[in-house]
Amino acid sequence: MQRETLQTLEQEVDFLPLNGTDHIEFYVGNAKQSAYYYQSAWGYELIAYAGPETGVRDRASYVLKQGKVTLILTTAMDPDSDISNHVKAHGDGVKFLSLWVDDATKSHEEATKRGAKSYMEPTRFEDEHGYVVISAIHTYGETIHKFVERSNYNGAFLPGFQKPSHKLDVEPVGLKHVDHCVGNVELGKMDEWVKFYEDVLGFKLLLTFDDKDISTEYSALMSKVVSNGNGYVKFPINEPAEGKKKSQIEEYIEFYKGAGVQHIAVATDDILHTVGELRRRGIEFLYVPDNYYEDLTQRVGKIDESIEDLKKLNILVDRDDEGYLLQIFTKPVEDRPTLFYEIIQRCGAQSFGKGNFKALFESIEREQARRGNL
Repeated sequence: MQRETLQTLEQEVDFLPLNGTDHIEFYVGNAKQSAYYYQSAWGYELIAYAGPETGVRDRASYVLKQGKVTLILTTAMDPDSDISNHVKAHGDGVKFLSLWVDDATKSHEEATKRGAKSYMEPTRFEDEHGYVVISAIHTYGETIHKFVERSNYNGAFLPGFQKPSHKLDVEPVGLKHVDHCVGNVELGKMDEWVKFYEDVLGFKLLLTFDDKDISTEYSALMSKVVSNGNGYVKFPINEPAEGKKKSQIEEYIEFYKGAGVQHIAVATDDILHTVGELRRRGIEFLYVPDNYYEDLTQRVGKIDESIEDLKKLNILVDRDDEGYLLQIFTKPVEDRPTLFYEIIQRCGAQSFGKGNFKALFESIEREQARRGNL
């Protein structure tokens, strides 16, 4: 009996513990201008910079932070570099989904021995503020997971980065942390990548949505959500499903030229304030018709927020067994219809807004039709 208990405990031990999302790095065409957008419109603070002025010759990187959300925007100095080629192929997009770990060497070892392809062997970087260890593995498309070990570092961000010499005065909008990051993969690849996260990183399958859950008259998608042991890192993985017309996943893959990060969901404690501020600063959101709100109380029960206030800002509501959530999605933030953001406030709910899928899909299809891509 005792041996069985020990075996069960060993099976349940998280062989790759994660503390959360360390940062998300974008490769972009013009990092200086992108940084201005994220500061002025989104209220991120510029906390660090690396570039020619700091001794980095091949790129310029701007580190932006709000709450626990950290973004890096990186531009190449060389038109033939990996960074430039990434931007040429994909447009501005996510290159690194970086995970905060206690031991980057062990994380890399555990992942690669289970089948992950190494992108970077564990490497130590140091300066006068201490040292970090970083390793990395390949995932879907050209997306990379870095493992970042930073307990022995107290500089501005990472070695090679310095505090900025000049930055904007910014007003945060209330963003707290990354709730989840969604990947779009090619038809038939979803289960393959779900298995990768289960086998290689020790994630568990949390939820499954099929084409009956996420569809309209014209298009559909399939989605599975995987989560790490403590639930701090959640990755929904989408693939297209059979439909009369082109789905949002097919449009993304066509314009991104392959699999990649579709959207980043960021949590707030006050979605009315956050979305009100973002709208005031020019951020565009998907539109949901007023009739969505007509029977909202019957569908989701009592909520603390005013239905009129939610309707005014076009915020959606859904409920699960543990509570309710409020969510809204931006339009794509690139000229290519690829990456967008979700703003989410969880009032107990741990789900992903299944009750809103149809309304959201119809809203996305309206935008696709305007672009001539449906």
